[in-house]
Amino acid sequence: MSDELWERLEPLLPQRERRFRYPGRKPLPDRKVLCGILYVLHTDNQWEYLPQELGFGSGMTCWRRLRDWNEAGVWQRLHEVLLAELNAASRLDWSRCVVDSSHVRALKGGSSPVRHR
Repeated sequence: MSDELWERLEPLLPQRERRFRYPGRKPLPDRKVLCGILYVLHTDNQWEYLPQELGFGSGMTCWRRLRDWNEAGVWQRLHEVLLAELNAASRLDWSRCVVDSSHVRALKGGSSPVRHR
């Protein structure tokens, strides 16, 4: 992963506080885990077959961190940041934009709901 991409993503990741009492093992650095996540997604490997020799941690560690980051809204925020940057640089062609009604609420609907017989 490039340093440039990591610099954009790192501030979006939630900071985890380590327990003071019984801290347990130190967690793997987020950057290594992210590389493991990207490796699995890119190679279409199963999580449990992530090679330990690569130093990305276990597949379960990567999967859990992906789940936690997804629940924290990291990917949505990254998407918004990248869209804002591309839009500011006039690199987006909005004429090719499609709004999917399954993801966008229709705030102003008809006067009454449609009845199916």
